[in-house]
Amino acid sequence: MFSSVFKHITDFYESAIFIYCVGLFLFYILLAVLSLIAIRRSMWKNKVRAQQMLVASPLTPGISVIAPAYNEGVTIIPNVRSLLALNYPRFEVVIVNDGSKDDTLEQLIHEFELTEVDFFYRQQVPSQEVKRFFKSTNPAYSRLLVLDKVNGKSKADAVNAGINAASFDFFLNTDVDCILNRDTLLRLVKPFMDDPVRVIATGAPLRAANSCEVEAGVITKVRVPKSLLPRFQEMEYIRSYLLGKMGWTFMNAVPNVSGGLGLFDKDIVIRSGGYDPASFGEDMDMVVRMCMYMCEQKLPYRIHYIPETLCWTEVPATLKVFSRQRIRWARGLFQIFFKHRKALFNPTYRKLGLIMFPYNFFFELLAPLIEFAGILYYIYIVVNHLINWDYAIILLVFIYTFSILITSLSILWDQLIFRYYSSWKEVFQLCLLSLAEPFVYHPVVLFCAIRGYFNQLIGKKHSWGNMQRQGFVQAATSPEKK
Repeated sequence: MFSSVFKHITDFYESAIFIYCVGLFLFYILLAVLSLIAIRRSMWKNKVRAQQMLVASPLTPGISVIAPAYNEGVTIIPNVRSLLALNYPRFEVVIVNDGSKDDTLEQLIHEFELTEVDFFYRQQVPSQEVKRFFKSTNPAYSRLLVLDKVNGKSKADAVNAGINAASFDFFLNTDVDCILNRDTLLRLVKPFMDDPVRVIATGAPLRAANSCEVEAGVITKVRVPKSLLPRFQEMEYIRSYLLGKMGWTFMNAVPNVSGGLGLFDKDIVIRSGGYDPASFGEDMDMVVRMCMYMCEQKLPYRIHYIPETLCWTEVPATLKVFSRQRIRWARGLFQIFFKHRKALFNPTYRKLGLIMFPYNFFFELLAPLIEFAGILYYIYIVVNHLINWDYAIILLVFIYTFSILITSLSILWDQLIFRYYSSWKEVFQLCLLSLAEPFVYHPVVLFCAIRGYFNQLIGKKHSWGNMQRQGFVQAATSPEKK
């Protein structure tokens, strides 16, 4: 009797997993096709002449570039210089020193000739107290505003302070460990001006800056990271942004705009309550709440993604820092679905409730749990000699091959379209790395996700913390420049 019931359970489980995997693979293929269409459309619209007209136009909207900083002394100066060097007619740079314990603020004061000033500060979204405001006495740095605030134990709190101090109607949320393309603001603001429907946010791909050459805050040579862990992350970022976010853009169901680079409609962010300091995934949480607000108000909206890489960031180079980051991301995802569970399958929230949330619930939130359960099930049937090895091997080979195909397609596609790497050798090195990903990198990501869910369930404390920066590779200076 028991064996009969158990067999029915295992048969149902295996059938459910088969349907789940087929659904996931079909959705990946759909995203890849839609991504290709979205990229071709974006490339067609992105004309140099249009950018030049935008720079010259008196109607160009102003943008506040907000970058929180916590113990960023190693890279703060070149990164702020990178932000100040952006090619855009009307913008300001708001650096939020979030109670740094190192010499971040002192370096800023010395390098940019800052002095404390009186500043009209109106708190429209909640944040910890801002103690001081600094402006430069040098006209060359007139765009720069530095806030010195009490540590809020989260990036969200620091960004909220920057929003309160921002002068313009649009703001760019970025990090001071990021190096931006000089035309970043021009690229990101175009959808706001071109789309007849109100655009509430735009984003663009991020890449690993580890091993790239930087000169005066500008990427001069893009390189594949030399260290193994950052190299895996570079591969993951290319796949995620190129085949994921661009496909979602086509459907107008973008699930998230990265906290490393995103241009936002400040009014909608404020009406949505600003960033949540208690959220571990403040970037996705903010986008979800903005979409929910627009749906509840019955207002049409769009979120765009730009296919070109506009931002390079120093990704975690040690397993300790990487694990802390991914555990926090997993907690954030779990937290978002619990907090906004009313949106799931709710037609009130349109594509958010009927497409984006269901996909992320089944194929993002539940995926680590289903995979972990699948591993345990495989171990059980192997130990008890219940496995059909012919079927199991065919299934595993198919999954492994599909994973490599999707990753390699993303990398080759990226290089053929944008040619960021000067050598095809680097491209093939990334493609070869996909062979090891399921055995080396993915298990670490899976472990971090499971641990993140567990930590969230038991309410374990987790602080923002900071990543130990290694700094950027400085480009060699030619004799003419000396």
